[in-house]
Amino acid sequence: GAQIIDLMMLVIDVTKGMQTQSAECLVIGQIACQKMVVVLNKIDLLPETKRQSAIEKMTKKMQKTLENTKFSGCPIVAVAAKPGGPEAPESENPLGVSELIEVLKSQAYLPSRDPSGHFLMAVDHCFSIKGQGTVMTGTILSGSVSLGDSVEIPALKVTKKVKSMQMFHTPVTYAMQGDRVGVCVTQFDPKLLERGLICTPDSLHTIHAAIISLKKIQYFRGALQTKAKFHITVGHETVMGRVMFFSPAPADFNEEIQENVFDFEKDYLYQEEYLSKDSASSEENKENDQAEVQLPKQQWALLEFEKPVTCPKLCLVIGSKLDTDIHANTCRLAFHGVLLQGMEDKNYTESFLPKLKVYKQKHKEGQVERVMDDYSVIGRSLFKKETNIQIFVGLKVKLSTGEDGIIDGGFGQSGKFKIRIPDGLKPDTKMLLTAASKKKSKAGKGDMTKEDESSKNDSAQPVTISLIFKRYVFDTQKKMIQS
Repeated sequence: GAQIIDLMMLVIDVTKGMQTQSAECLVIGQIACQKMVVVLNKIDLLPETKRQSAIEKMTKKMQKTLENTKFSGCPIVAVAAKPGGPEAPESENPLGVSELIEVLKSQAYLPSRDPSGHFLMAVDHCFSIKGQGTVMTGTILSGSVSLGDSVEIPALKVTKKVKSMQMFHTPVTYAMQGDRVGVCVTQFDPKLLERGLICTPDSLHTIHAAIISLKKIQYFRGALQTKAKFHITVGHETVMGRVMFFSPAPADFNEEIQENVFDFEKDYLYQEEYLSKDSASSEENKENDQAEVQLPKQQWALLEFEKPVTCPKLCLVIGSKLDTDIHANTCRLAFHGVLLQGMEDKNYTESFLPKLKVYKQKHKEGQVERVMDDYSVIGRSLFKKETNIQIFVGLKVKLSTGEDGIIDGGFGQSGKFKIRIPDGLKPDTKMLLTAASKKKSKAGKGDMTKEDESSKNDSAQPVTISLIFKRYVFDTQKKMIQS
């Protein structure tokens, strides 16, 4: 419903100030609305002697709260809508309401409306009128409608002809974006539709999953984690959905992203959680120990819905945790975004997801066991005993001493393997490894001298083997890719 508001009034109890729900309304307003007026209500509850100072104090507090929002500097009006509360006699005149009306007049504006494009209307009421038919009332979100047009009720997969229309009790033959209208159709049971969308036939799609671009809502406490479930508000409904977050590949973090399109040609990096200043810094940052966490300009999520939803393309999406305790002082709205690509096929996991190139970066480490000759070494600890080493043959590895190698195959039965070094081992590396293996054999005989012990401490650094590859999350063959 917030998507059909051009100007909002945020009503605050002057004796309590911002409550959790007021903050949530403010968040939704920032996502879906352009202009706001704050109304401080219940000023009759303030003792007359202190009333003016209390109103000024709350006004300052609200100005401070709104400072970093898009509503900074908006008008703040103090009123008592019903002095004395619900039980007060009707003769009690409201305080400040005429001033509020003047402020609303000054803030009201004619939004630009566009009749082009597909007809789409959010229906919030449906009832029958004897001898007339069934009336659906609501707000036209886009396009226009005329008498005699066919409109589809996509949730029920039925199409009906518009028999008559009314706007504020006046019959009309045409209505367009922004209008509130009642549309009458025949032979349709109003019990089947309480609220929902109606549209130009075949213009909406029903989807099982979607790719969205998103931003975290700063007041939401806690991380947004992949595989978590959220209440997803999209179109005219709220359904449960599971999320998987991903970002551009690190090389593209600073690249400007085109708005409202999703590029399936690009590679994307899988994220365990949405990256934000307060999220645990990613593994690479821990290793490089960078203080400054680099954040991408845009992030995306794959949403998988528990039941299919009907919605227009590029519609607003809000993710919330609505099962949070309402009395807890915490914002339940977690993220908002734009739906870029819907998946209409029920079997989207097979038909669609393999096109989505989201990868995980894999990093395995092992050690050089010993030298075979100038161009090959034996490695260990990179694979488990039961691993099929065959599938890793041909992958590139790097030794901690700088040489590049290629996995050549298994060696023996215990998960050891052979590495070919095409450019040959450096003399230093060879010395290091030969010294290490001599020590081992000596240590085996148990006649270590003091000198051996001290030299062992000098060159105790084993030569490690690093294997880095990418694996695409939706690749059915689970191929390992190296650049």
